Order: sequence, then C-alpha cells, then structure tokens
Amino acid sequence: MTAKFSDRLDAAIRAKGNPICVGLDPRFDSIPKFITDAAIQSKGDTSLARAMAYVQFNQAIIDAVADIVPVCKPQIAFYEELGTDGICAYETTIAYAREKGLLVISDAKRGDIGATAEAYANAHLGGPKSPFNSDALTVNPYMGRDTLEPFLKTGAAHCGGIFVLVKTSNPGSGDLQDLKLSDGRFVREHVAQMVHDMGRNHLGTCGLSDVGAVVGATYPDEARALRKLMPDTFFLIPGYGAQGGSAADAAAGFRPDGRGAIVNNSRGIIFAYKQKPYIETYGEKGFASAARAAALRMADELQFISRMK
Repeated sequence: MTAKFSDRLDAAIRAKGNPICVGLDPRFDSIPKFITDAAIQSKGDTSLARAMAYVQFNQAIIDAVADIVPVCKPQIAFYEELGTDGICAYETTIAYAREKGLLVISDAKRGDIGATAEAYANAHLGGPKSPFNSDALTVNPYMGRDTLEPFLKTGAAHCGGIFVLVKTSNPGSGDLQDLKLSDGRFVREHVAQMVHDMGRNHLGTCGLSDVGAVVGATYPDEARALRKLMPDTFFLIPGYGAQGGSAADAAAGFRPDGRGAIVNNSRGIIFAYKQKPYIETYGEKGFASAARAAALRMADELQFISRMK
C-alpha cells in the first residue's frame, strides 16, 4: 500500500537532504532560444510548438535536479494559456517528474462547492486513473471548509495531500488575510486553525499532516506566528528568491526541529542561466546545468540557516 503523502514528502526531504521545491513555470520568452526556434521551425508559431518547447525544457530541468531535490510544482496557468496543447504539456510534465522520482504538487489553487470540487479533486488527486495524478494540490479556502473536504477526501483515498492558502507571498495578500475578526484574530489565523483542525485526523507516522498550508517567505514574522498555530502542518513556502524572500525568511516557517516545510523556487532555478553568477559560466546551452547549480546553492543556503537556528 502506498504511504500517506506527508510520510512520502518527509521521507523524500530526508533522502535528498534538502526541502527544495522547484517551480516548473515555463515562459516561452524565457526558454532558451535554440529550443523555441526549433519548435517553431517544426510546428510554426503555434500553441503546439510552444507546448513542445515547454515539455523539452521541463524534462531537461527535471533531469538536472531530480537526484538532488524532492519535489516540483508546475503552475497550471502557464499551461492553460496554451489551451489543449498546454494541458497536454502539463500532463506530460507531471508524468515525467513522477517517473524520475519527484513528488509533484499541482499548483492550481482550486476551490469550489460540492460536485465541482469533487471533479477538480478527481482531476488532480484521483490517482493513476486521473489525467494529472499529482501527489498534492494547492487549494483556496475562501468559500469555506466544506469546499476543502472533497479535496481532502479524494486525496486521502489516493494517498495525496492538499496545501491550503493561509498567508500568501504577494504584496496584496493583506487585503483579506490580514483583516481582523471580531475576536481579535486575523483572518489568516482563523484559516490556520481550520487547517490544523482538519489535519489532526490525517497525520502520518512522521507526525505531520496531509493537510498543508501555503505560507510565504516574504512574511517571516507572520510565518513564525502561524507555525505556533499549526505545529504539525507541512508548510509550502513560496516567495524565496525572485519575490524577495531570503533563506532566513524561509526558515521562519520551519518547525524548531528543522522539519515540516518545503521552500519553492521557480525563476531562480529554471531560468538561472539568464542570471548572475550563472550566465557567464553556463550560457544558454547550459541552462539545465545552471538550474542544477542554482538548486545546489539554494540547498547550501537553507542548510546554513538551519544550522544557525
């Protein structure tokens, strides 16, 4: 029998020795030109050509990092904008990542009621018979607890998990998440308590829950407070790197024992070849090697901060 998501994630982090999540968010204009030119030459400037370029690019990145990072997170929006060809690229990317031993979080931020939520859950968390067959899915709690239950139920049936948006990394997150309720708590704290309560019945043997929380590195003080409310919750931490969050900021979301979180990095890894210090060493042809080097550097930064805690 397949182990629970939380146990598999905890084991993968231990095996790889770091908590890095690589965001597979392809942008056609940022992919190496030799890949995009070849795709256009083959299929014209079409959505199919772009989808082919995405798959080739993603597979090279996955090959470069699969032995050193535990998890990846494709953001479905970058694929949906290509229509059906993009969705095929998304499905192909997830299947390839799983084949290479990576856990996969579908970053789709779904959230709806009743049968609609069940359909979303079946698509992303429905196991081998589902089109995407991801290990976990990001979900939006705005419509209430009952909208999360179908995702959790389907995930549990297929050893998958969910990550609930609690305190996101974007500047406007405070418009709603930082509002105060009549009892003095912030909205984010109310959601955190809901996540904790839901997760208590879904603990793995590792002591962590299949009900995770998205908590941005760009708000370390809030992350520390939320960790106290959700001691047994896996945090998915976006905002590291391009959004301004540092390794020290990301460390605020970890448990005191250094466990219970994964830190996402998208542009800083997959497009490292366009950035210093990698641009001169690797260039366009070495984009995958640059991604690997960036992932290793991030692992070192996170481990250094962990030792300092």
